[in-house]
Amino acid sequence: MSVTAPKGFEAAGVAVGLKSSGKEDVAVVINRGPLKVGAAVFTSNRAKANPIIWSQQVIQDGTVEAIVLNSGGANCFTGSFGFQTTHQTAEKAAELLGVSAGDVLICSTGLIGMGDEVFRAKVLTGTEQAIAQAGGDGGVAASEAIMTTDSKAKRSIVTRDGWSIGAMAKGAGMLAPGLATMLVVITTDAVLDAAEADAALRASTNRSFDRLDSDGCMSTNDQVTLMVSGASGITPTAEDFTEALAEVCLDLARQLQADAEGASHDVTIEVVHAASEDDAVEVGRSVARNNLFKAAIFGNDPNWGRVLAAIGTTDAAFDPYDVDVWMNGVRVCTAGGPDAPREAVDLTPRATHLLIDLKVGDATATILTNDLTHDYVHENSAYSS
Repeated sequence: MSVTAPKGFEAAGVAVGLKSSGKEDVAVVINRGPLKVGAAVFTSNRAKANPIIWSQQVIQDGTVEAIVLNSGGANCFTGSFGFQTTHQTAEKAAELLGVSAGDVLICSTGLIGMGDEVFRAKVLTGTEQAIAQAGGDGGVAASEAIMTTDSKAKRSIVTRDGWSIGAMAKGAGMLAPGLATMLVVITTDAVLDAAEADAALRASTNRSFDRLDSDGCMSTNDQVTLMVSGASGITPTAEDFTEALAEVCLDLARQLQADAEGASHDVTIEVVHAASEDDAVEVGRSVARNNLFKAAIFGNDPNWGRVLAAIGTTDAAFDPYDVDVWMNGVRVCTAGGPDAPREAVDLTPRATHLLIDLKVGDATATILTNDLTHDYVHENSAYSS
């Protein structure tokens, strides 16, 4: 059920022709309360889609009644017409739900620059139909309606003693950090206020979606939203809720990684003994974005020299000649020199683990990425954007 697993939420996904496949393309998630609390984090890309600009205004008061999402068109770089489309979508939802348009979030995903009267009409029709069909069993359809190049829907549920968290996500390309990665909607029936929800969301996304760096490309439409109904009547501790929320976010981040466009390896880059967490993240991300390293992994080549070359471009504290590198449990480099022979490393499994020991401190961080494949290049050469 994903987003409808927690009490107090209804959802739906409908097809109105935005996708050429004819599959569901407009989704809605409605918070029936009693609380109408919301928090969100957004792409840090300066080029922001109209729904992001709208939603950043809506979230300011911490109140969210509903969220409307469409695939099949990003509504980005579509000028004033596009912003009016977003505004009209929120007004349509508000009218049907009897709430304020200023409490309705909007998300879009798909082709940048797409936006005309036909697009607007379909989105408005989809909004009306989705709200009419919304119910407690609509979470699955909603998760499918937000898919674009995804091969499967991403859903996650965590249940605690009397309260729960449910979530859905979409994303298969343009996976790089910037407060959020692609579109994610999270619901909970726990009791939280807006400040608590915001703090928990930011702490959770920082260690999950912000650590997913599949292809180094940041979208214009990224948004992660947390909606709180309080319908369980239970108030968890901040620590307990944040732990559960982080579990959901990391689960979704790994599902996004596993469905990355064209990927044949899911690479976990673990950096240990760094001087600071920031250093560990910088080192991990430098490797995750290194095309030579990613191409080597695609070729099942444990080319640890490319790892050292990548971390050498960072400002992190370390001695380049006192670094150890492990690949899938085999130490291939020690003290900046060769160790086990390359043929000792098996990189044929999809799951690939890279461990980098900087030997300068106690901080650690993990970055999730993928290899660089022929299929990735083909998919993104054929997909207009």
